[in-house]
Amino acid sequence: MATFEHYEQGTPSWIELMTPDQSAALKFYGELFGWSYDDHDLGEMGHYYIPTMDGDEIGGVSGQMPGMEGHPAVWGVYLAVDDVDAATAKVEAAGGKVEAGPFDVNTNGRMSAIQDPTGARVGLWQARDTIGTQRANEPGTPTWNECVTSDVARAAKFYADVLGMGSEAMDMGEAGTYTVLTNVAGRQIGGAMDLAMLPPGTPAHWNVYFNVEDVDESVAEAERLGGKPMVPAMDVPGVGRMAMVSDPQGATFWVMSGEAAA
Repeated sequence: MATFEHYEQGTPSWIELMTPDQSAALKFYGELFGWSYDDHDLGEMGHYYIPTMDGDEIGGVSGQMPGMEGHPAVWGVYLAVDDVDAATAKVEAAGGKVEAGPFDVNTNGRMSAIQDPTGARVGLWQARDTIGTQRANEPGTPTWNECVTSDVARAAKFYADVLGMGSEAMDMGEAGTYTVLTNVAGRQIGGAMDLAMLPPGTPAHWNVYFNVEDVDESVAEAERLGGKPMVPAMDVPGVGRMAMVSDPQGATFWVMSGEAAA
């Protein structure tokens, strides 16, 4: 069991689905990953659902914000920060854009919403009562995050300037070089990938990988539930097997199992 009580700055600490059809999303992901949900009634702002496994919080499922009517569903990522005001103050000088905040989320924490210079949106989260994702790196939970960008070097420099994150090149053999991102403690917490590797028209974004026991079975189940394969299942030597899927409302995510057999 992999549970967490603290995240170092620069570590993905929360994932959030923004979708036009919460009910359909709850059914899809509940059946695919075995999630239960806690319902938080926000009054005029609707309902915010928190997926759980064995009572541990995984992420959030939100309705769409005003002005986003007709926008496909999308998964978002939050990065942990020690001081969200200080980090947000560095964003524009580093070439990014502040879209909202910083602001308090009740007593749960303080956040801002930003874009890096390549257009990838990401949230910054300063934990108070809520640290973020409590369970990860096991089936049905997030296991990796990735900044998908048209300019890996520029994006990596931005996160270094704003959050003190690091980056290092990893030789992937025939697949070329992959950029691994590290948090302020030097621990590998995610990666950065060239946008050209994904289907045409995909915008810059931070994506989510979910751990599963069997990638092929999970893709087949996602299709049965109304999802769509986006990148076929493939083996990555030394990493594992993975595939990219879209849910019925258009949100893309990856499913990933352990290291592939030789």
